[in-house]
Amino acid sequence: MSQFILAIDQGTTGTTVSIIQKSGLPLTKYNMEFSQKYPKPGWVEHDANEIWKTVGVGIEKVLKENGISGNDIAAIGITNQRETVVVWDKDSGKPVFNAIVWQCRRTTDFCQTLKGQSTEAIITQKTGLVVDPYFSGSKFRWILENVSGARKKAEDHKIIGGTIDSFLVWKLTGGQSHKTDVSNASRTQLMNIRTGQWDDELLEIFSVPKNLLPEIVPSSGAFGVTKGLGFLPDGIPISGVAGDQQAALFGQACFEKGEAKCTYGTGSFILMNSGSEVALSNSGLLTTVAWQLQGEKQLTYALEGGAFICGAAVQWLRDEMQFIKKSSDVEELARQVSSSEGVEFVPALTGLGAPYWDPSARGIITGLTRGSHRAHIARATLEAMALQNVDIIQAMEKDLKAPLKNLKVDGGAAANNLLMQMQSDFLQANIFRPEMIETTVAGASYFAGLGVSFWSDIGEIKKVWKINQEFQPQISEAQQKERLEHWRRAVHQAMMNH
Repeated sequence: MSQFILAIDQGTTGTTVSIIQKSGLPLTKYNMEFSQKYPKPGWVEHDANEIWKTVGVGIEKVLKENGISGNDIAAIGITNQRETVVVWDKDSGKPVFNAIVWQCRRTTDFCQTLKGQSTEAIITQKTGLVVDPYFSGSKFRWILENVSGARKKAEDHKIIGGTIDSFLVWKLTGGQSHKTDVSNASRTQLMNIRTGQWDDELLEIFSVPKNLLPEIVPSSGAFGVTKGLGFLPDGIPISGVAGDQQAALFGQACFEKGEAKCTYGTGSFILMNSGSEVALSNSGLLTTVAWQLQGEKQLTYALEGGAFICGAAVQWLRDEMQFIKKSSDVEELARQVSSSEGVEFVPALTGLGAPYWDPSARGIITGLTRGSHRAHIARATLEAMALQNVDIIQAMEKDLKAPLKNLKVDGGAAANNLLMQMQSDFLQANIFRPEMIETTVAGASYFAGLGVSFWSDIGEIKKVWKINQEFQPQISEAQQKERLEHWRRAVHQAMMNH
């Protein structure tokens, strides 16, 4: 009997393959890293064949080491690094060039030519995204313009492309299926987020032929079945696909408008469910498609914002300042004082992201006195991680004209109880930390499970999603307001400090 979901989490530095049980919790997982390629300053590439190899090895490992047969797998779910693109030969499956990674800045000059023109407004209006090399459209264009013979082959229908999810679907199905889901497609700048389809005007702006691209389908549904693989039997359905941040939102069971999740990593990634209507931001946030479920015509949207420096601020305390030996020590150090006593750290170490968007801002520590010491700065660092998330979430509330219902948290720093309490205090909202902390994997599994009725509906998934710990505000609204005013004065100083 098919009793497990096989989840593939294809990330920027490695691939994790997990076996997920009906309870929603993982039975086992295997992670394998792959090489990062930096051919020129600011350029980042991956070998798509190497990525595919990590998927195969990972699947073999989790099955063999746990005595699981391929026949025990009900369905496969995929979540992936989002804007990274790969183009491959339709017959041989061989990539025509390395995958160009979301971090790659090689298309900066082209993107600059679009800014200030009418095309910039068209792109933002139709995609909810800002013009930036981060997104996929200009990357596809670069491959077609710079790889010998690529454009001619595209016109002759000899090559196809997509984001990493579509490459994996194509490989897993033995070249039978060329599909992507709405969440990944919404990050390409080639899909109209209102129609959920490739947009002719956007394709023309980026000079990308439609026949190069995969068919766009719901995040939960029929992507194809396995075929011709040495490590899995034929016929296992691939029934769930979503970009990593959207998968995390679904994995956190943020199914209603106003529900949000924050992933605490190197930076912090916040997505808030904005419901069935497109909410374009006036606050420098991105509008994205969150998901579409099988059988539903309506798309669900989200607002997205991120702070560049989150966990990286703690790494800075550890590596450059040598305040602590390991990152987890920051909580104990910060607990040595009951307050930062006026010390404020604005961690604008790489400029400021949403909602300020000031690349020239510089990190500052203010409010130091003769009595200030390491513990005050450690506490101010944790407070800054929470406070910058408040700025983003309040911008989301303003754009949506709806209050935050609660915040669900994941990522490495979510294990820090002091930080989570600060987040609750400064937001004046309840914070929920789930049992299943690997929320991207959870989301991919839920999408796949719904696609084959492994779980009957989102109501059943709500029961699967379980709280590990809840944090409630312990300060008053007046105290919160005073703290935010103090923080924003410091942010203003950081923005003046260049």
